[in-house]
Amino acid sequence: MAVRARDAGFEVIYQGIRLTPEQIVAAAVAEDVHCVGLSILSGSHMELVPTVLQGLRDAGLEDLPVIVGGIIPDSDGKALVEQGVAAVYTPKDFGLTEIMDGVVDVIRAANGLD
Repeated sequence: MAVRARDAGFEVIYQGIRLTPEQIVAAAVAEDVHCVGLSILSGSHMELVPTVLQGLRDAGLEDLPVIVGGIIPDSDGKALVEQGVAAVYTPKDFGLTEIMDGVVDVIRAANGLD
């Protein structure tokens, strides 16, 4: 996903696959990002994502869109959206161009550009 986002013209800040929620929030603050993308394949999305969302709120970034991808059941995806996640992508969402379009739409909406 990160490679495709870079190919589509996004500036991608990738810091590895084993970051804590606190490290993710710190990177978002330090890099002044327009969107946070989380790929969680461990099944811990219902623990990690809410912690990241709370950390962003605590840092004053409650309007920063968060997009989540991974093996996420539909019911969990709906719960994450209810908690403030802007979009959830799962393996059934395999159209990379469509996903990139969705990311642009999320960033535009978050910045009042839609």
